[in-house]
Amino acid sequence: MEHFGELYIDGRWIAPSGDTRTLIDPTTEDPWATVTAGGGEQEVDLAVAAATRAFATFSRTTVAERVELIDRIIEAYERREDQLSQLIAREVGVPVSFKAQVTGPAGHMKVARDLVSSYAFEHQIADTVVRREPIGVCALISPWNWPIQTSVIKVIYGIAAGCTMVLKPSDASPASGVALAEIMHEAGTPAGVFNLVIGPGRVVGEALSRHPDVAMVSFTGSTGAGARVGEAAAQTVKRTCLELGGKSANVVLTDGNLEKAARWNVSRAFSNSGQSCHAPSRLLVHRDQVDGLVPFLVDEIDRMSIGDPRDPATTHGPLVHAQQYDSVQRHIGIGLDEGGRLVTGGLGRVEGLDRGYFCKPTVIAGVTREMTLAQEEIFGPVIVVMPYDSEEEALEIANDSVFGLGGYVFSEDRKRGYDFACGIRAGRVAFNGAAVNSHAPMGGYKQSGVGRSMGVFGLEEYLEVKSVFGFEDESHDLPTFS
Repeated sequence: MEHFGELYIDGRWIAPSGDTRTLIDPTTEDPWATVTAGGGEQEVDLAVAAATRAFATFSRTTVAERVELIDRIIEAYERREDQLSQLIAREVGVPVSFKAQVTGPAGHMKVARDLVSSYAFEHQIADTVVRREPIGVCALISPWNWPIQTSVIKVIYGIAAGCTMVLKPSDASPASGVALAEIMHEAGTPAGVFNLVIGPGRVVGEALSRHPDVAMVSFTGSTGAGARVGEAAAQTVKRTCLELGGKSANVVLTDGNLEKAARWNVSRAFSNSGQSCHAPSRLLVHRDQVDGLVPFLVDEIDRMSIGDPRDPATTHGPLVHAQQYDSVQRHIGIGLDEGGRLVTGGLGRVEGLDRGYFCKPTVIAGVTREMTLAQEEIFGPVIVVMPYDSEEEALEIANDSVFGLGGYVFSEDRKRGYDFACGIRAGRVAFNGAAVNSHAPMGGYKQSGVGRSMGVFGLEEYLEVKSVFGFEDESHDLPTFS
């Protein structure tokens, strides 16, 4: 078995004291690696101290120097894409055919590099220079469902801004964090700029969130965990950027293309085995059109190839671990007990797969807004079909959630679709299945989060604003952050 037993602090690999634990392959349910059980407060203190020392120098680097570093990181990353694809297939069950998981991060790095190259860190208001300066040491806490991409986005925008950082990967995907640390080391990242501490959230995440020398926490995960991060961070009044849970609605207006909406909904909701915070898990259709849409859902599901994620022919792999499988099974059972109508799927493993956490792709119709499946995030391959009688009611149902991360609208009328999208209380809304734009901000309304990632808005999460008075506009000899 492989062993991932070290943390990365101040440019060196160190072995923490303590036990190791076993990583389970979600496809076979067999052990495949061991990993350090993680660091504690002592290792967090060491990592934050290293990042604090490095910040004194790295925060004053030029944009050109940081761009050069990002280019080296991109080169090191792209050399390992095949290896990373195999790693996350083994670690969290992501199919190697789902190439966006490993090709996407390089694209995000290039967006950040190009953005920072032209970003105005200073501008003039009358006799005042308004500066954007790196906020300081950042704690980056990433999830397991996009174990590499989410970490990369946090890391690369922090570096672009001139910040230093400590990354804590999810307990379910520590090997991905180690791989990213190896890439950062190979790229020649200055000691202390990037640090990796593995460990449970209740220990490492808590210590990072409370640490007085951490200036900002960027967290992606569940709403419950995000609330605890926010509470801990508030003790030292630090900035938080939280991307949390979702229960996104896909609203098919009466003039929408039913087949296109249904097939796209299955593709988007069940990618990554449904383990996506932006998944369109609520499908809202006019009551008179439900029967016309449902057969397209079933047909699209029948086209899925579920199995070993290391097989290039596989389109959908297992859930990440036993706890997630049990949670999804429990939600399916609740949905049926509360009166939902099973269209396809249901309880139990996928037929022919006796090992692994393979959940049947499931559609449950007749779900109303007060039912559990309409309100709780399932985080698995489950779509609920919810009927509506008017466009006004559809908007009410779409917004009847504590979450507000994503939304989707299908209509053949651009103005009608845009007007409806503007009424959805969510951070990102896609029209007719449009692809996301990595230059645009990502984040949520309500209990789906605070702050934004990606693009200009994502960069500015890592920057403070300072006003320097008494300098006229004609003073062009001032030193600049760039």
